[in-house]
Amino acid sequence: MKILVTGGAGYIGTELVGELARWPDVSEIVVYDNLSRRNHNLFLAERLPAKPIRFIRGDVLDTRGLKKALDGVDAVYHLAARVTTPFADADFHGLDQVNHWGTAELSYLLEERSVEHIVYLSSASVYGASEAAVGVGDPTDPKTAYGISKLRGEKMLERLADKSRLHIVRCANVYGYSRSMRFDAVINRFLFEAHYSGRITIHGSGHQRRGFIHVRNAARAMAKLVLQPVEAGAHDLVERNLSVLEITSHLQDLYPELEMLFLQQDIKLRNLAIRSDDKLAALFEVGDFAEQLRDFKTHFAFTPA
Repeated sequence: MKILVTGGAGYIGTELVGELARWPDVSEIVVYDNLSRRNHNLFLAERLPAKPIRFIRGDVLDTRGLKKALDGVDAVYHLAARVTTPFADADFHGLDQVNHWGTAELSYLLEERSVEHIVYLSSASVYGASEAAVGVGDPTDPKTAYGISKLRGEKMLERLADKSRLHIVRCANVYGYSRSMRFDAVINRFLFEAHYSGRITIHGSGHQRRGFIHVRNAARAMAKLVLQPVEAGAHDLVERNLSVLEITSHLQDLYPELEMLFLQQDIKLRNLAIRSDDKLAALFEVGDFAEQLRDFKTHFAFTPA
């Protein structure tokens, strides 16, 4: 099986490529990425299994490059996106261009091909906000430019559901150590600040809850979507729901001298807890959150004096 991974050099993409490379059914992997995050760690350090892995530097808005990358492909993982924290609301045009119209460009090319399987990495932010836990079957009502752009991307690929096996993965907030790090993700940012500054900044009361999943579990679940029979359609990918205060409680166990600075503590920020999806939850083993944080800590290069 030949697989194309758009955004394959990114935070989740690096882990996904590593997972796919270990599966005997995968004969070749094509990584298509514009390296916009200036992250080259996919190409360094960890030695992947000896099988054909080809890199194409290209943008999802580049029809010619994307068309070439699709040659002979059996399955497509579409991870390429302009990524921001789910509740950020900046640069609507840039997000829409990449996440909506870049996905549209891919969908137009896929209409002309017989690709067996498509996996689209969407976001739980398409649900917007809710006091109660939400999931597939609930209305989508994105509140941010990012969420709107990801939902529009879903709509572009849904048109192909009759000709290809399509999985839309609405992923919770991702955290955890990977060679290709994102330190704008909330848990990762908190860990960095706690380790190197001894202080973290919390916006709002800290009671706001969000869904989270470890990056390795996200990659493992997504790899198995193509390699194992899982019902097509939209699915939610979440490991746990945590409030900011619950996260900081674990951080205080790791860093007993940790200081917390609250900004606009009287403002109540939006909640977005995600219901566990049994079909995807069966594809990975839920980890111990405290142990995951301890593991992350071991990857820091030094401890400040």
